[in-house]
Amino acid sequence: MDYCRRCKNRQAYILNSLKSSNYQKLLQIDISLVKLADLFIPQLKFIFTFSSVWFLTPLLLLSYSSNSQALTAHTSGVIQGSAPYLTFDEGRTKAITTDELLAITLSDGSKITPRINSSSSTKPIELPIDGQSFADINMLVPASTNSVSINSLVTRYHYWGDDDGDGEGSGGVKITGSITLRITDSDGQAVNRNDVLDICKSPYKVELSSTDGNISTYYGIPNTNSFKGRKVAYYIKPKASPTVCFVRPNLFWGDRLSAGPADIWNDKKGFLVQSSHPDSYSQNFPTTGADNLYFDFIIGGVDVGQLTWKAVTLGGITATVTNVVASDGWIPNADRRKVVARVKLTGPAASSNQKQSDTPSIISRPSLPQTFELVGKDSRGNVLKYGFQLKKWFVSRNKKDIVSNQESWCNSIGYRLPQTSDLTNEGESGRGAKPSSSYKHYQRRIGAGFLTEWGPLYNYTDVGFGSSFWSSDRKKDLHDNIIYWHEISPTGRSVWKSSVDSTAAVCVFNAL
Repeated sequence: MDYCRRCKNRQAYILNSLKSSNYQKLLQIDISLVKLADLFIPQLKFIFTFSSVWFLTPLLLLSYSSNSQALTAHTSGVIQGSAPYLTFDEGRTKAITTDELLAITLSDGSKITPRINSSSSTKPIELPIDGQSFADINMLVPASTNSVSINSLVTRYHYWGDDDGDGEGSGGVKITGSITLRITDSDGQAVNRNDVLDICKSPYKVELSSTDGNISTYYGIPNTNSFKGRKVAYYIKPKASPTVCFVRPNLFWGDRLSAGPADIWNDKKGFLVQSSHPDSYSQNFPTTGADNLYFDFIIGGVDVGQLTWKAVTLGGITATVTNVVASDGWIPNADRRKVVARVKLTGPAASSNQKQSDTPSIISRPSLPQTFELVGKDSRGNVLKYGFQLKKWFVSRNKKDIVSNQESWCNSIGYRLPQTSDLTNEGESGRGAKPSSSYKHYQRRIGAGFLTEWGPLYNYTDVGFGSSFWSSDRKKDLHDNIIYWHEISPTGRSVWKSSVDSTAAVCVFNAL
């Protein structure tokens, strides 16, 4: 039994060996020899054939052993191939970042990548056509969302490669990571992709960012590779004609409850332009003025430093525009030290001697109302216009005195002591200008009082205003005796004060 089992095993062993290519060659030789034996020695046919098989057995065993060893040597080591990679030029370059996924393309075909992006808040990219929205800027992030997986982009556009051919076919490659988009205006407010760009809210900041990620294939060794995330900011402005966007007086006491309506007042920028048509310049700030008061133009669409302006004099009042570096205390940090076009008013004012005198001489009175149009031009032919109409002119007496003396002083110079409504639209006393504030202080509006327009007057440089002023509004007791007068605070609040109290004064002249 044991012998037979060995025979069978040996037989199977030999049969398996016959499968080798080496045996096939030897078998051909053996067959030839057998045929030769048939021709010349028929008697030995059986013996020769039997002997040839046993003669070839060692050779077959040697062949089997050699092939087995060769196969083992070939398969015992790991086959090292190439890792998958990102590529954006059909495999010519292996990318280690997602820069190309963060590129933008303008409507004229201009492509801007993170590598060549040189835009900044002071040198934004200008869109090629007026009236465009962010939807006209081509990005790989779909317009319907602010985030997209890198896997969907890379597989859709085949932005990957593998030199071994691994990963081909559905689901053969997988990429982790994502790209997000954020668009904000110059005030940091979020903007939608369909929003048309506004020159007065530019430059806009388009931020595209990608996370770190991996690319891997189902087969292959190695089958994974990593890439670095990236963040890029493109600053963009629309193609638009230059314009005055905001007119900025003192911003103090211009936020929260003192802030005007959003279509009139911005607590970080000032008054919005209400009209660009000469027939309705009277809707714009300011409608009141005084010697040496000033305000700034916040301009979009042109380099302010390249503009030149001509002074305008009307009715004894001059408006002069110069470029200055804004450094007043009310200037927001984001705008501090920027060059702005500053408008300064000059006109009738009291001299130091007149302020100290109890019986000053008459001060000239301007011819009111007067409509001013200020025109700025640059070397490229850009023209910028802004108009306003002055209806009231104020003269300061920065000397504290009782109300009767201050009223007399105003009359002496040919002006009058103002009413509460000339100064503020506070809503507490019921005597403020209209539309009135719902608060006890002023609400920033145009044409609703001197303080309401200009803010606290003592903050202006070289103006010489006090902090609070008398008004001509008074209150009587039961016996018809005047016992209280309105004192107006720097923030437009009116307070009843005794006639023997002292405070500063402003006098007003207005068109009849």
